[in-house]
Amino acid sequence: MAGKPIGVGIVGTGRISDLHAIEYGRNPDANIVALCDRDSGAAEARAAAWGCADAAILDDMDALLARDDVDLVEILLPHHLHLDAAIKAVEAGKAVSLQKPMCLSMDEADRLVEVAAASKRPFKVFENFIFYPPVLKARELVDADAIGTPLSIRIKSNPGKSATAWEVPAAANAWRQQKAHSGGGPLVFDDGHHKFALAWHFMGNPEAVHAFIGRTETASGSVLDAPSIVSFRFSGGRIGNLEVVYSPELEIITRHYAQDDRVEITGTKGVIWINCGHGRLGDPPPVALYRDGQITTWHDLATGWEESFVLSTRHYIDVLTNGGRPVLTADEGRQVLRFALAAEESAQTGKPVEFGPREAA
Repeated sequence: MAGKPIGVGIVGTGRISDLHAIEYGRNPDANIVALCDRDSGAAEARAAAWGCADAAILDDMDALLARDDVDLVEILLPHHLHLDAAIKAVEAGKAVSLQKPMCLSMDEADRLVEVAAASKRPFKVFENFIFYPPVLKARELVDADAIGTPLSIRIKSNPGKSATAWEVPAAANAWRQQKAHSGGGPLVFDDGHHKFALAWHFMGNPEAVHAFIGRTETASGSVLDAPSIVSFRFSGGRIGNLEVVYSPELEIITRHYAQDDRVEITGTKGVIWINCGHGRLGDPPPVALYRDGQITTWHDLATGWEESFVLSTRHYIDVLTNGGRPVLTADEGRQVLRFALAAEESAQTGKPVEFGPREAA
């Protein structure tokens, strides 16, 4: 695709599309040329807000895929629509960025991995947390042996309330309450993809997963899969966990979702803390390192959640323009999905899920 801006078609113009569009709108190597949504009014409003009023507005994905000016399709649909939409886009010869989680089951994931492998265009499962600047800094420190060999990872996901959070349409919450559409709960399965991706990013694939997934009804009547705890065992006796707690009266500082995310990575020589994510509690240093009796902190890192979307999208544009491999590939997306599905399975059976040789490789 080198030599001309990449023509981007966005399928699904819900709340999250605002963050996906940022880098496409300002990167000289990309241009949003078409928006597709069953609600054409929503697509028109997004086009105006993003400064791409000349983009084609469509209500049929097939019409978007038939356009010669669309090189890349960004798929931002409910989870149960991912598989069919992604396959159609690949078969139309488009590069594909597919919203996480890639699909609902391992059978679907295996099929999508096979289709993506046969494509001539790079296929990306969109994951932004591993591109979040504090996470990038933590990974830089780990790679520089700042804490020695990582031995454990602890991830805390803490939804609460916020006077400054963005408005999420009721329809976006409604389909997430239907397991046939979402694949699992909104916190452990849907948002949990980010957390499982972090564990995978720093520790690799797990050998076993054990989960307790709770249930809490909110004041609005929706159901959250919290309080929950998911434990992981990795090769070499390394461990980790994800803890999800809903604190309805906890004020979160955010411009996006009312949620705080915290990560602690312990190694043989030290400890790294990542102190923010969707939002934050107070004004802690985004990253802190304990090593040799000393605490070092980093305050000059971008912490807006949108930065992770910008950097993830920028990386994919660079791959399409200059070559390379996207993050996540279809196979990597499959690995993270297996992680999430194992937590759901363990919670249902009350037993740990042991991974086979392929999944733990």
